[in-house]
Amino acid sequence: MPVVGVIGGGQLARMMHPAAIALGVELRVFSEESDSPAKSATTEIGDYLDFDRLKDFCQGLDALTFDHEHVPTALLERLEELGVKVRPGSRALIHAQNKLVMRERLTELGLPMPHWASVTSAADLESFISDFGPEIIVKTPIGGYDGKGVRVVESVDQVSDWLENIAQFGGVLLAEEKVEFIAEVAQLSARNPSGEFRAWPLVQTIQEHSVCSVVICPAPKEFDSIQAEEIARIVSQSLSVIGVLAVEMFVAKDGRLLINELAMRPHNSGHFSIEGSLTSQFEQHLRSVLDLPLGETHSLAPHAVMVNLLGVNQTNNFVDHYPSAMKEFPEVKFHSYQKTPRLGRKMGHLTVLGENASEIQRLGLAAREVLYRAE
Repeated sequence: MPVVGVIGGGQLARMMHPAAIALGVELRVFSEESDSPAKSATTEIGDYLDFDRLKDFCQGLDALTFDHEHVPTALLERLEELGVKVRPGSRALIHAQNKLVMRERLTELGLPMPHWASVTSAADLESFISDFGPEIIVKTPIGGYDGKGVRVVESVDQVSDWLENIAQFGGVLLAEEKVEFIAEVAQLSARNPSGEFRAWPLVQTIQEHSVCSVVICPAPKEFDSIQAEEIARIVSQSLSVIGVLAVEMFVAKDGRLLINELAMRPHNSGHFSIEGSLTSQFEQHLRSVLDLPLGETHSLAPHAVMVNLLGVNQTNNFVDHYPSAMKEFPEVKFHSYQKTPRLGRKMGHLTVLGENASEIQRLGLAAREVLYRAE
């Protein structure tokens, strides 16, 4: 039986487990806490910064992969030197961990992106604001996600605290043009070590408070899905990505696609694929890291909509209120991550398939509203 190790016990590792069972793969999870969403899989508790614990965890693995992208590349390089098949490898993963490294490499590849610059001083930032303001985006190159480590600024004063503590961000910040866009999209794909590549349909993502709220598959036809897939192919091949890759992009007012960020693991924008695709992103990721032939990714319905369930308070886990929502919305598929309730936390998601994208989105949002308002 092939054995895959996953660093991180979050919802992505949790959703890999059913796919692993179906493929006859043993899934072992290295989690920081015992009560993690992925606790149904074989779990070892430890700190992913502890190299000796990581080394022991990797004994007997056919591949090591990730639920998150926070493991320092220096540790992954040491594992690779010991013969561990880290997938994606450290040289690829650094582009998802460090936004500045990503911008530099994608610029070398000639891929479309917003204007950007590395910033090491107030003068650098003032110059960029002068060229691309009045508003620009400033990001910490490492550690940011779901809107964290990202600020919209008009003056240096708005990131003075980051500049004063710039050493903790590697001595540099990332300044980007604030793109005037009409939509956000994501291109999900997968690649195995043999070089086989598959892409899912381009999806539209709708954000609320910098967190993904709704995913619509496929994205509207007027968006350039052919270019999106080609961008994903170039990124995947050029960076030697193994596993699932998500390329998040803006659709500019003139229709151009501009790369925003990369993720090298199963991604929130691909959860629809569990019910909506012949091969889910979780199954495909396991196939990829084990160098198995990849599955077809075509859709099983004309449209699929995924709606995130974000925590509304400290008590509503949504699961207690599933019966009322299920009775009213039998078309909806429910997914819980078994997390402790917390405001804004990703607690689960809903998926609806159907003929009409607007109608199934309405159903998904209505079902979510029942869960949000339930007492």
